[in-house]
Amino acid sequence: MKKYIKDHGVKLGIIVLAAILLVLISTGSKDGKAGFLTNLVGSARTPVQRAASSISELFDGVYGYLYKYDSLKAENDALRIQLADAQSQVRAAADANEENKRLRELLKFAEKHTDYVFEAAKIVSWNSSNWESSFTISKGTNQGIKAGSAVITEYGAFVGVVHEVGDNWATIRTIIDVGISVGVLVGADGTAGMAVGDYGLMKAGEVKLTYLAEGAQMFKDDSILTSGKGGLIPQGLNIGKVSTIKSEASGQIEYGVIKPECVFSALVQVYIIKDFKVVE
Repeated sequence: MKKYIKDHGVKLGIIVLAAILLVLISTGSKDGKAGFLTNLVGSARTPVQRAASSISELFDGVYGYLYKYDSLKAENDALRIQLADAQSQVRAAADANEENKRLRELLKFAEKHTDYVFEAAKIVSWNSSNWESSFTISKGTNQGIKAGSAVITEYGAFVGVVHEVGDNWATIRTIIDVGISVGVLVGADGTAGMAVGDYGLMKAGEVKLTYLAEGAQMFKDDSILTSGKGGLIPQGLNIGKVSTIKSEASGQIEYGVIKPECVFSALVQVYIIKDFKVVE
């Protein structure tokens, strides 16, 4: 017997262990209490289930966050588009309102000058050079604009003259540009003179008043109007007023400094006088 157990002990041990396991497996819960093996399996399974549940909750949370993020982003993009549209409409309304104001002012001016033919034009760009004061408009020969024509604001303030013209564009030299000279009438007496661009004064937004008739006098705050000399610019357009009277280096010749009526930094739209009745 001992020899048999010795020779077959391992096999018998396996058989006995298997029998015990079968008994444990077959032994179900008693009075609702789990058996040993069931309890062992349940104990091992519980952490795995908890981990699986946590991972599932994590994925659900991440998915919910991403879904909510995408929804909020889509809503935010839609609101941005709506805001941009609203801002565009506000700007368009403001632009239309400002243009209506300009046209009303121009109408008042035109009522006093029924012979003037106007062409309205928006300023496209200003020349960036430090050596001149000029800008480009979006109208040209296709709209009947000619070089040398006078350019004014809606209030009738003289801006400058058309310098160069293309089919659908034109360059305007302002009254302070160094390359411009315009015949003027000074003060109540209407003394003839010239408004001439000067580099030093251009930087200050001013223009030189010179070439007055011999013996003629000028005074501070004298009004400066266009003389109409040459026939391209109407007579009586408001250029500005004398702000200062100075002397040349020799001290013998006086000249005036004109402060233009036009505020160039505020210009958005100008009006070209294409035709008018020449005063003889």
